[in-house]
Amino acid sequence: MAKDKAAAPADGEAPKKSKKMLIIIIAAVVLLGGGGAGAYFMFFKSSGEKEEVVYEPGAVVALDSITINLDDGHFLKVSIALQVTADAAHEPDGSQALDLMITQFSNKSVAELSTNEGREAQKKELVEKIKKAYHEEVYDIYFTEFVMQ
Repeated sequence: MAKDKAAAPADGEAPKKSKKMLIIIIAAVVLLGGGGAGAYFMFFKSSGEKEEVVYEPGAVVALDSITINLDDGHFLKVSIALQVTADAAHEPDGSQALDLMITQFSNKSVAELSTNEGREAQKKELVEKIKKAYHEEVYDIYFTEFVMQ
């Protein structure tokens, strides 16, 4: 009887150890598989070109011109028009766009804004901010006035 009790724990421990080992192996396989899948989608799937969203044009909303202080005592008189998507619920209020424009151009130098490349870089950055602010209902802007002094 003593031999049976001694043999029983040894038999009982073997399945417990093999179950623990099996669980550890399965968890490792799942983690490595998940990590591999995540790496695939992160590096290989998204490394291709981004799909460009095509917007259906809606109304164009012209905003009043504003004057912005530039660097070294210069001024910029600028006005824009907002290109709204066709599925926009209503005509957007331009105050947010004007505020973003003031923030974008304030204290810029005349040299930064006098070249086409500089102006386009600032416009591109401003468009991204406006898209975000208007939840993609406005997808482009047009400069209708751009005068520096």
